[in-house]
This record gives sequence, structure tokens and C-alpha cells, in this order.
Amino acid sequence: MDTERQPSPYRELERATWARLAGDTTAPLDREQLAAVRSLGDPVGLDEVREVYVPLAQLVRLHLDATQSLDHAVAGLLGEPGRATPFVLAVAGSVAVGKSTIARVLRLLLSAAGLRTGLVTTDGFLLPNAELVRRGLLGRKGFPESYDRRALLRFVAEVKAGRPRVSAPVYSHLAYDVVPGRRLVVDRPDVLILEGLAVLQPPLPRADGRVGLAVSDFVDLSVYVDARSEDVRRWYVERFLQLRDTAFRDPASYFHRYVDLDQAAAIARGEAIWDAINGPNLARNIAPTRGRADVVLHKGSDHAVTRVALRRA
Repeated sequence: MDTERQPSPYRELERATWARLAGDTTAPLDREQLAAVRSLGDPVGLDEVREVYVPLAQLVRLHLDATQSLDHAVAGLLGEPGRATPFVLAVAGSVAVGKSTIARVLRLLLSAAGLRTGLVTTDGFLLPNAELVRRGLLGRKGFPESYDRRALLRFVAEVKAGRPRVSAPVYSHLAYDVVPGRRLVVDRPDVLILEGLAVLQPPLPRADGRVGLAVSDFVDLSVYVDARSEDVRRWYVERFLQLRDTAFRDPASYFHRYVDLDQAAAIARGEAIWDAINGPNLARNIAPTRGRADVVLHKGSDHAVTRVALRRA
């Protein structure tokens, strides 16, 4: 029996179709530049950049131009002087799905196109470990409640308002904690890329029943990086093993205690961390925000983007 296809707000484009949007444009970066921004365990190559991320950067530019044009038109209607404010691009997705690489690649591509582009990760807005311990949340690090949501919201609102020299806290993956006293300054870029787990979270209801604001209320265009949960789990464990042999060897690393684990024990530990923290967070808090994104990049089991979902205008 035939069933009607469920209506969707997205256009689904296979990779080959999406790649044609780049035309003859070549990626304005070389292998060394790509290697410098590629995350551990992410095999993205120049072909992927040209076929997936060059068209995505072009889409960002279209949205930026349209947003600025509309802002100026509305300002004219209101009799106010037109003023360009930063365009906020959100990149969301699970731990180990590759969103950090995508954010860095997009920054390179947009900068090469002449746009002043900043990049801030929401890791810096995690509560310090001492505070997470005090609240009993260290085992839920990365969950929405583990962030200083007011500080993150205030930061994005000030950037979007065009405030000069807005600063964000800095996070160290080596120390697995916010770095005391270190700040990253954002000074009215053309585009701010905001990358993190919780950037598409909906607003939370207040105690009086009213709905507050969320970071996503200040986002102009959003990208969600999607993959099957079993693939992301495997990528996480593979990255954990690579880190055991690299960064974890630094005595200053929070995870230094794992360097002496044998292969089987390290795999078991990586799987246990995923199953206790990152997997539940993906299922409960991150994956449900996928439908709020403007662009969804679907990855296959080899980390390569296989198709792109583009929200209809």
C-alpha cells in the first residue's frame, strides 16, 4: 500500500548535486593549511573541502548579503541609519562528529573571500571543573546544565548588537577546564562562527512561565553535522585511542592517567565514557536540535559528507 511522503522543510541534495554548486571554484587552501585545522581523527581532504565546504561558504555569503540588505531596508523604513552587525553562523553536532574541523575550514574559506571572520567555541562557557564538582555535574560535562548559559547568551547578544571588543573565556582540552584569566576578544567581525554542542538549544521556560531567550535567537544561519550514533561512538573511541598515544602523554593532561592502559582496556574506557556521558547527551539534548538547523550535513561511516539537507526559504 502506498503511503504519502511526509512533508519536510528541507531540500535533500545528494553530494554530487551539492558539489556542482561550487562550479569551477577551487579551494583557496593547500594540504598544509588543511592539516593545521583538521581535528585528530578527521580525514577530511581537499576534495571534501571543494565539493562540500566551498558551496557551504558560498551559501553563507548569500545569507550574509541578504541579511545585510534586509537590515538596511528595515532601517530605511524606520528612518534610522543603517549599520552592519556581525553575522552569526552556528555549527552544532555531537562530540567527535567533526564540527570543529568544519568550523575552522569555513573560517579559512570565508576569510579568503575577504570577510573578517571570528571563531568561538562554546567550550569556554562550560562551568569550571570546581563548580561542576560542587554542583555534582562533572559527570554531565557538555550537557546543557553544565554551561554558564547566561554568560554565553550575553556574549552572543553583545556581538550581535555590534559591541566592540566582546570577550569570551578560553577552554583547554589538555587541562579539561576553563583557563583562568584567559579571554578571546571578538571585535565586530563580518562573520562570527559559533561552534559547540548546545548552540541550537531552544529557550528554557522561566519560573514565571514566560519563555526566555536562547543563543539560537541570535543565530543568522545554522549548520548541524549529523551521523549515525554508532558511527560517532566509533569515531570517539578511535580518537580516544589516538589521544592516549599523543596528548594524554603530556603530564599536564587531565587524562594522563590513561596512557598506560593497554589496547583492550583503553577501548573499554573510551566506550564507557561515551556510554555514560556523550552518548546520552547526544540522544537527549543534541540530536533533538537537528530539526532546528538551516543546513544539515549528513556524514557516512567514513566521515565523508554524503548528502546535504537545505532548509526551504
